[in-house]
Amino acid sequence: MLYNVKEDTLDIGGMSIDYAAFGSGEEVMVMIPGLSLKRVKGTGFTLAVMYRQFTKKFRVYIFDRRKMIPENYTAEDIADEVAAAMNALGLENACVIGVSQGGMAAQYLAIKHPELVKKLVLGVTLSRTNDVVRGAVDEWLGLAEKGDLDGLVISSMKYNYPPERLEKFKLIMPALVKAGHPKDVESFARMTKACLTCETYDRLDEIKCPVLVIGDKQDRIATPEASKEIAEKLGCELYMTEAYGHGAYEQAEFNDKVAEFFGVEK
Repeated sequence: MLYNVKEDTLDIGGMSIDYAAFGSGEEVMVMIPGLSLKRVKGTGFTLAVMYRQFTKKFRVYIFDRRKMIPENYTAEDIADEVAAAMNALGLENACVIGVSQGGMAAQYLAIKHPELVKKLVLGVTLSRTNDVVRGAVDEWLGLAEKGDLDGLVISSMKYNYPPERLEKFKLIMPALVKAGHPKDVESFARMTKACLTCETYDRLDEIKCPVLVIGDKQDRIATPEASKEIAEKLGCELYMTEAYGHGAYEQAEFNDKVAEFFGVEK
């Protein structure tokens, strides 16, 4: 089967966690995605194509958030879910990338479960809450509470992409908006609130593995300053893209830099 794609569900300690896996490499790579209006289930082949440059070196695993999101859900809870899933599959010493909210969780994963993380990439993320992310979260929660799902998708895209990139989606925007509606608004709201729970800044020196931080100069959710302060506190490499916004992780430049850091041959 092309890219050796597998989708499955893990039932661990009362949690049900979907994941997708692909690639034929001997090493392990774990991707922790950011807050999303859509779930991982059913996207395995699409993800494999998107990240095909990693498939020769790695067996890649992408873990979704647990089903039935509880109240007072946190970024640390996400990290513990990923750790439980990795342990259930016998995965350790992995190259881990976390973007946005997934980057928040990835920090907790490296702090609390260092044996699971060989190298770490933190993309367009933060280590402590700021007013910019708080403003975005408040807007999304307000739209979700009103049931304005069209507005929620449009707002998410507005924050993720600079105006010039949004313009490219103009003709297909109505289709993107309808396709982007979350199926479970309450769970989405609880996941959204978790964006305000990351407070790892004072614990960053507990991360001992090599780290690469990637930010974007037009990030309107985490902010470019948040990426810079993580790298400064860790004393690690910082790479800033120029004009992709918070959605920089969708771009070839971003993933080429990740591949270089993880030792993927061109």
